[in-house]
Amino acid sequence: MNKENISSECKRADGKPRGVLPESDPNLAQASEAALPSTRCAIALICFTFSLQSLAMIPRSALSRQLPCHIVSPFSRRYFSATSPDQHASTPTSANTPARPHGIDPRWLTMMKRRVGKCMMFGLKPAQVDDAGKILQQLARDWRELIAGSEGFLTDGKRRGLYRHNVVWGEMYFCQIGCHGHVNNVNYVRYAESARVNWTRNIGNNIDEANKKKWLALLSSTGIGLILRSIKVDYKFPMKFPDKISVYHKLVQDPSASLSSQSAFQLQVMIMSEARQRPAARCYEDIVTYDYQRNRKTPELPPFIFEQFKDIWHLQEKAKKDWQQCILDIETKVRTLEVESWDRADAVEDTGSASQ
Repeated sequence: MNKENISSECKRADGKPRGVLPESDPNLAQASEAALPSTRCAIALICFTFSLQSLAMIPRSALSRQLPCHIVSPFSRRYFSATSPDQHASTPTSANTPARPHGIDPRWLTMMKRRVGKCMMFGLKPAQVDDAGKILQQLARDWRELIAGSEGFLTDGKRRGLYRHNVVWGEMYFCQIGCHGHVNNVNYVRYAESARVNWTRNIGNNIDEANKKKWLALLSSTGIGLILRSIKVDYKFPMKFPDKISVYHKLVQDPSASLSSQSAFQLQVMIMSEARQRPAARCYEDIVTYDYQRNRKTPELPPFIFEQFKDIWHLQEKAKKDWQQCILDIETKVRTLEVESWDRADAVEDTGSASQ
């Protein structure tokens, strides 16, 4: 095809280029202009419909992750930022929903400290400074109990498996391509196993001294013992040296409801990092009571284990209730500081000016 054929195909019958309306046809131009708004509306409607269809395909959990991070608390619904309080005046606080004891997010400690710090930025009276100091002291002293205890883990010295156990350099893993070292995943299973042995020994040594020999014999293979049937580990973040860990165990099921005719029981494990002040890993252990003399599982839990498990379950439920109430009390105190400091109409941030 030569250039003349190409140029002739690009022209209309009247000799003008395609896409250009002829000057002698005003009616066609007016019709085109009149149809333009409706065409735009049709395009907009198609785009809107496609957007709704795409939005419906997105999981709700994915949409929630796109929202700004905010403090989930029955007393505070405000976004976590350093902006002035009047910018958030349109965010209502639910006054009709009664506050109830509840669990906490893994980063709850950090959020509480930041909220107290923001109150101090706007200036506090001497009495309020004392209140803020007491809150921070309580968080520093009881952070393990607030996190683990609110889930039902027994954290006292007679119950815990490991307390402030040192993470050593030899437990780190370094790959050969230059990635940063972290505690080898296998060590978390060892932490849980060591803590479970101490948890069992603590019951015999400190709680049920009448059956001390039986509890200690569970760790041997001479009579009735404990066998780990399976373990599942959920890793929360890569823990590194130096660090200290505390490990706690708790029963998963109420013994009175499910363990009376079973030879197995399940434990949950929380491995707490002191450097990050939150769980580094969680484990789920399935354990069987085994009779080594008969080479088979026991038909049911031995009575001394069953009776202790019933007491442990009640203590777990009480600890959960008590520490969740403590969490609620702390949030109430922090919210009071916020209302008396920055979350009011006449609040002015203390910038540390020397002119007073």
